[in-house]
Amino acid sequence: MSKSEPAGKPDTEELVPHDDAAIGRALKISLVIILFAVAIASGVIFWISRPSSEKAPVAIIPKHDDKLREMVASLPKVKFTDITAEAGINFKHCTGGYGEKLLPETMGSGAAFFDYDNDGDQDLLLVNSCYWPWKRPAGSEKETPTAALYQNDGKGKFTDVTKAAGLELTCYGMGIAIGDYNSDGWLDVFISAVGENHLLKNDQGKFTDVAAEAGVAGVPAQWSTSCGFVDYNNDGQLDLFVCNYIKWSQKIDLSLGSTLDGENRAFAPPVPFEGAFCYLYRNEGDGKFKDVSAEMGIQVRNVNTKVPVGKSLGVSFADLDRDGFMDIIVANDTVQNFLFHNLKGEKFEEVGQKSGVAYGPDGQARGAMGCDVAAFRPNGTYGILIGNFANEPTSLFATQDIRNPWSFTDEALPSGLGPQSRLELKFGVFFFDYDLDGRLDVLTANGHLEEDIAKVQTSQSYKQPPQLFWNAGEGESEFVRVPGDSLSPDFTTTMVGRGSAFADIDGDGDLDFILTGSGSAPRLLRNDQKLDHHWLRLSLQGKGKNNFAYGARVEVIVDGLVQERLVSPTRGYLSQSELALTFGLGKHEKVEKVTIYWHDGSKQDIVNPKVDLLHQIEQAPAK
Repeated sequence: MSKSEPAGKPDTEELVPHDDAAIGRALKISLVIILFAVAIASGVIFWISRPSSEKAPVAIIPKHDDKLREMVASLPKVKFTDITAEAGINFKHCTGGYGEKLLPETMGSGAAFFDYDNDGDQDLLLVNSCYWPWKRPAGSEKETPTAALYQNDGKGKFTDVTKAAGLELTCYGMGIAIGDYNSDGWLDVFISAVGENHLLKNDQGKFTDVAAEAGVAGVPAQWSTSCGFVDYNNDGQLDLFVCNYIKWSQKIDLSLGSTLDGENRAFAPPVPFEGAFCYLYRNEGDGKFKDVSAEMGIQVRNVNTKVPVGKSLGVSFADLDRDGFMDIIVANDTVQNFLFHNLKGEKFEEVGQKSGVAYGPDGQARGAMGCDVAAFRPNGTYGILIGNFANEPTSLFATQDIRNPWSFTDEALPSGLGPQSRLELKFGVFFFDYDLDGRLDVLTANGHLEEDIAKVQTSQSYKQPPQLFWNAGEGESEFVRVPGDSLSPDFTTTMVGRGSAFADIDGDGDLDFILTGSGSAPRLLRNDQKLDHHWLRLSLQGKGKNNFAYGARVEVIVDGLVQERLVSPTRGYLSQSELALTFGLGKHEKVEKVTIYWHDGSKQDIVNPKVDLLHQIEQAPAK
């Protein structure tokens, strides 16, 4: 996340690993950046060193690009309606800001759709931050910001049940992970924070913080961000992965003297901060976890200085080589992204550089925020989606051959996603099929860091609209940015967007979503598409300890083409989407076959399931 340059030259030697491969790829670029940094005064803006987007405005279709004009004209008309107030969501995110512009104040927060009370619909949890213990703004003395839990009535109407559920948690919260860690059939909640983290055990709808006794509170000096539950060793018990951002404190932050215009205080960039190790906690099965980050190969160090490399903001899980073991993708801010190859649950090998996902196509690290991963083409191609900083395109790392799952190429440019996404500052990103045509589209939540950014960069704004990219399938522009007149004014309303999550909140088969805002209210947008497209939704129930079938992979065959989905709610930025899987069918009225590859390695086929229904699928007994 590239922000304003602090006074003085940052010591970048400790922040990026300098192995021969990285130097060979980026030497020329690095020399240019170093020379430029020495030449500029401390007040010059860090953003200016980023590629300018003004030479290729994303909103303009080239004069003679008739094919793209034709595609835009044929986009599905889908209306999204802002129902936040109507649905009963009354929440505002607290940053705790009081003028010193401390970096955490612009980074939160997350949201999660999950069925906390086991009644079959998707409830909503919103994470909040709080006021700093050393400073409260005048007039806030009686306020105590907390997380907020809203119970869904099944039709998209929500009731605040925070107090009744025991979730009046006050902390400087960031992200959420959802999973049944103790295998009692009730989804538990993990909340990451600046400071100690929180594990909230769900006792039939009532939550209790057990982080300390479970061994997952972390340390008070750490800043944790995105997180997720994953069974990495296939023992049926959900383990926990937690991203940590940077080594941060108020003292360090203020010492950097960051400015936007040479005079006024600005949010510091992550570049001069030391990195941090992620946590990998193994579930020991007795209500306790063990930190196995070091022994499992999760702690990535600079090869020269041995300091932590990562500045991690986003995490996603996928079985990229389809060997039955979940791999881990980590989006890092201004340093290389990580890809952890799971070696049969015994160890992880970090293969980000080797696989091609560590850097952009120019050999530079980007300001990566949220991420998602999906098989987004019917031939089984996996795509790793990463939302990047302003004036940097969204990344789309795609496998080139399913027989070689560890070779990725950034296809943002040829797919059309890159040029149309460059301008905005992207945080929450995910794949989902908003028009139910069977192809995975892309949504991003956007918003800048600085309120006054337009004063120094006329192409930028603090509040930004979200972006929706329609997947047109194969063609010269695979992804087409949907213009506002094909959506609704409710969709295009600007905000300081951060987290994002999706779910079918009203049981009509299409996917609705929420966007969280930094220091503002969230926006719950209902999908009011009327395209008469068919759909199939699946909710899986596993045997044994993994009740919710985390890690199960599902293939649906429609008219000879395969759609693939993975049961894993961790996606986007700091957020969790619903566990149920949605398959758009377009005009097809028949599904030929559903194949479920369960988390324990067993396989189950379902032939000709009825469409336009949510199916509850129980894992078949072993033969």
